Amino acid sequence: MEGDAVPKTGRPTSKDVAHAAGVSQSTVSIVLAGKAAGRISDATAQAVRQAADRLGYRPNLAARSLRLGQTRTVLLVVPTLSSLFFGAIYTGAARAAAEHGFGVVVYPWPDVSGPARSPFAAAHEAIDGILASSMAVGVLDGLDPLPRVMLDSDPRGEAPTVNFDVAEGMRAVAAHLAALGHRRIGHLAAAVDAWTFRERAGVLSAAVRGRPGAGLVREFTEIEIGAAREAAGRLLDRPDRPTALVCDDDLVAAGACKAARALGLDVPGDVSVTGFDDMLLAKAVEPELTTVRLPAEELGARGMAALLELLDGRRPASVSLPGELVVRASTAAPRRP
Repeated sequence: MEGDAVPKTGRPTSKDVAHAAGVSQSTVSIVLAGKAAGRISDATAQAVRQAADRLGYRPNLAARSLRLGQTRTVLLVVPTLSSLFFGAIYTGAARAAAEHGFGVVVYPWPDVSGPARSPFAAAHEAIDGILASSMAVGVLDGLDPLPRVMLDSDPRGEAPTVNFDVAEGMRAVAAHLAALGHRRIGHLAAAVDAWTFRERAGVLSAAVRGRPGAGLVREFTEIEIGAAREAAGRLLDRPDRPTALVCDDDLVAAGACKAARALGLDVPGDVSVTGFDDMLLAKAVEPELTTVRLPAEELGARGMAALLELLDGRRPASVSLPGELVVRASTAAPRRP
């Protein structure tokens, strides 16, 4: 097909793609910018993409960025890079960003470090927006007031949010333990001032209060195996030892299992243990963890889609993604005294 010939310059242009697809250059721009939905028919959009693929056309993102006043780069702020959970969030966010010609810069900022400082001398010249996950109160106050979307964060804030339904996940944990017959519950709570953990604690407290004869004791811990082991040891060394430990994270649950073994206790015979997240660790420990599966990669992808919508001048609706209770071998009915 004559229209598919690559120009003598060796680099196809949007004009070449338009000629090959039989459409206008503006149509090519709309389709390849990912804005065809509701504006261009599926058949035409497919013809444009196929023509671009045949010709080997790639948009000149630098020129387009200068023209639009955009960097086409997003800052992803997470508390740590050592967690598989945040790695999955990055994977989902980067995939969604790449589909629209955006790049992602990851910026770890631990909760204990106070308000985050911008990594750029002039953030608005380096990035277009911010995607932040699981951040403590006030951490982002020091960053430039760029468009932002919050992940796993308080939906009552000003920024759009994409969250997990952690409340329903914790209710499912509490209901599962209640059905097994547990009444003395220990909560290994994350020592992080973040909405997601406050939500879990409040829901678990309400669920235990609603059961006659049930009681709850709580220890706070860093999300780290060694610290969780020490905190779990304090709960398991009580005269009224809990028969089940509810943990805010799978890493914390792994520490709880270590504490039980150090005290000569069997999991789940002497104490049941539950986690949260369902990362690879949940199936690597023995026994495998009963936990709440949270779709971290989907959270990153949906969060990026919401941020791109915000950058396009629209206000995205806040979203809550359901979790799923996965019952494994770390929970069982309590032994009779």
